[in-house]
Order: sequence, then structure tokens, then C-alpha cells
Amino acid sequence: MADNNSEARVLLSNQIMALLDQWGTNGEQKIILLGLPDDIRTRKLEKYRQDEPFPDNETVNTHLEHLVGIADALRTTFPRNVEMCNLWLKKPHKRFNNETPMEIMVKKGLPGIIQVRAHLDCAFAWNASGSH
Repeated sequence: MADNNSEARVLLSNQIMALLDQWGTNGEQKIILLGLPDDIRTRKLEKYRQDEPFPDNETVNTHLEHLVGIADALRTTFPRNVEMCNLWLKKPHKRFNNETPMEIMVKKGLPGIIQVRAHLDCAFAWNASGSH
């Protein structure tokens, strides 16, 4: 029987996979956004929709923390329109040199994910800057 912590981790994995699906990401993009090893095959991602949790390591956990932060910030920015969250990620922005936030996150990996989160979440950006 699984303990509550592993059950919570499986639930988190399922929810993050659903979020990445909602964002319209493909398998390679999911691997980058999740901080999974480069040698994982995209078909292996299916197991995270079932009963297997994401690996519990610092890299993956850091990526998950920032993805949840981005999702929360998007929900705050567009509280009545989930579709706008998805559109925002796919729309080129001047702030990102006319690239989409998704392109920035996939191209730059964790630094890009943090860049997008900092743009969306002023409290996160403030704390990250050390200005407090």
C-alpha cells in the first residue's frame, strides 16, 4: 500500500502532465520542461499519467515548483479565461524578443522557465532579485 507522500506525488505528476497537455506541449517539450534526463523516450511519459510519480530529485522538483508557479500566476492573470493562459504562452512578446514564453522555456530550460515565471509573478521576481 502506498503512503500518503507517494500518493500525493502521483497526483502531482498526473496534474502536471494534464497542465502540460493543456499548454499544448509535445513529448520533447515535456521532457525539457520537467527537467527529466535527455535519454528518456517520449513514450515513457505515459507512465506519469498512470500510477508512477515523477523522479524525486532536486532538478525535477525545481522544475515542478516553477511550473506550478507559472500556472498559478497565469490563473491569477486570467482568472475567468483558462484559454487565455494557453494563448499567452504561445503569443510572441516584446519582453521575450518577440519569442513566445513557451519557446523561451523550451529553448533555455530552467533559466527560461524562471524568466517566464519572473515576468508573470512580481512577488517571485522581487524575492529572486534579493531586493527585499
